[in-house]
Order: sequence, then C-alpha cells, then structure tokens
Amino acid sequence: MKYHFDRTYAHRILQLVAAPFIFSMIIPIVILDVFLEIYHQVTFRLLSIPRIPRGDYVRIDRHKLSYLRPAQKVFCAYCGYANGLLHYAVRIAAESEKYWCGIMHKMNKNDSFIVPEHHKDFIEYGDEKTYRAELERAKSEAKK
Repeated sequence: MKYHFDRTYAHRILQLVAAPFIFSMIIPIVILDVFLEIYHQVTFRLLSIPRIPRGDYVRIDRHKLSYLRPAQKVFCAYCGYANGLLHYAVRIAAESEKYWCGIMHKMNKNDSFIVPEHHKDFIEYGDEKTYRAELERAKSEAKK
C-alpha cells in the first residue's frame, strides 16, 4: 500500500487549495446518510428485507490514534465516515436490486463493465423462461 507523505511547501499549498473541495462533500454525504437511513429502515421493514448492520460498514476510530497530528485525525474521521457510508449505501442498493430486479445486465464482447459481486446469483440477461419461473415461485411463496 502506498501512502502519500509529501511535505514540500508546494504540496502543502495544493492540499490547502483542495481542502475546501474535499470537505464541502460533507454536506451531500450527510444528506445522503439521512435519506438513505430513512429509505433503509422504512422499505426494508415493509418488504421484509433483512436490514444491514450500519456498524459493519461505517467505522470512525482512527482519530483516536495518538501518533496522528490533529489535521490527520480530522481527515481520518472524515474518510472513515464518507467511505464507510458509501460502502453501506452500495450494500443497501444491492439488497434492493436483489429484491426488485435479479436480472444481470447485458454483456457485450470486450465489455469493460465490472459486474457487481451481488449479481452472481442473478438470472442471465434475456432468459425469460427462468425469469417467469422465478416470478411464479416468488408469487406462490408470498401466498403461504
């Protein structure tokens, strides 16, 4: 793993210029957090989808390391929250996609699309027969 510890004066100036752009993202991230959690708690309960444990994804702890400078602690807390929340959001979206549309995307020759891990059990694109069979199976299970 490569760490970036450039301490030149020019690089410090670039970090100061970048900081407002980096930290301005906290506003949309917090808004996403609020709406994501409302969506997660309401829809997953209504549809009986198992809820995702937030603590498995969002962890803010590196700021407690005594060897970090104060600015580094702030950056670590920010990154732990932002990256954890986005990872959590991806998992919630994946579980929603499994529930609503378990069909793979169409793959073309030489396609660079990165297939998400949760698609591994999805129905092949264009496989109407399997799709209809799964739909009937789900309907009969819902009636039980």
